[in-house]
Amino acid sequence: MIKMPVDKKTTLKLLRDFIHYIEYQRNYSPHTIYAYKADLKQFLSFVDYHFESVDREIIRKYLFYLKDKNYNPKSISRKVACLKSFFGFLVRRGHIKTNPTILILSPKIPERLPSFLTIQEIEKILESANDNSEMGLRDRAMMELLYSSGIRVGELVSLKMEDINITDETIKVKGKGGKQRIVPIGSYALNYLFEYFKKRGLRPGFVFLNKKHHGLTTRSVERIVKKYAKIAGINKKITPHVFRHSFATHMLDRGADLRTVQEMLGHSDIATTQIYTHITVQRLKEFYEKHHPRYKNVFSEDTEGDTV
Repeated sequence: MIKMPVDKKTTLKLLRDFIHYIEYQRNYSPHTIYAYKADLKQFLSFVDYHFESVDREIIRKYLFYLKDKNYNPKSISRKVACLKSFFGFLVRRGHIKTNPTILILSPKIPERLPSFLTIQEIEKILESANDNSEMGLRDRAMMELLYSSGIRVGELVSLKMEDINITDETIKVKGKGGKQRIVPIGSYALNYLFEYFKKRGLRPGFVFLNKKHHGLTTRSVERIVKKYAKIAGINKKITPHVFRHSFATHMLDRGADLRTVQEMLGHSDIATTQIYTHITVQRLKEFYEKHHPRYKNVFSEDTEGDTV
């Protein structure tokens, strides 16, 4: 058992041990690891690195501090999850006796429907990448693959040449928590991958490379997608994740089974996939209201004096 008070050096070592634990034993995603590391540094600075004296009241003060700093509920919820994981780790390792976060609840996150593009908008962005240079073909193949498969941007940049099965027209994806799944890809994506490989060569390693033939970063992909959205004249906030949302929405719009879409997206909980059904239902209602000759919204008219 560590003797109190704990110094900053010891606390930072425990922080490194925790990061190593969630990376190599829990297989957290790189994005989550990066966020948790920043969240813990912020919290430990708040408590002057004396984690052993933290109780529920200090946690509550920290949450009020975050609210005063105008952090949104989603960020605060992640920070709470991070603290719960960290203090649980400390209890299991015998550094503290009780977890001060046990009765701390995460703030309720308002449900927000994911943004998506229409099929026409997707096509405009894809067709704006019409440069037949190696980088131009890379960009087109990359965006075609994002839309064709619905994979995450982190999964895209992690793809290796051996993950592509040309015969089966599938890719092997390593998702969150190190879970692998097989995802089909369409003919458009395959054709542009072929064209890109003609320029790039078939040397092993990452599929998508920069000009120095190193693997792309997620930030690079974000910049590339935004560039082509701007060229296409799409005045929406476009990220690689919007391609994923569009993939799921368009699949469900065309009658795909929810469980199948869940499997392709790599969602562990079908409730995560079900949010896309809210989008499709809303779109169906809007289409019905606009086009059905017998639709009439009686509640939008002046009904003063009416009785039920």
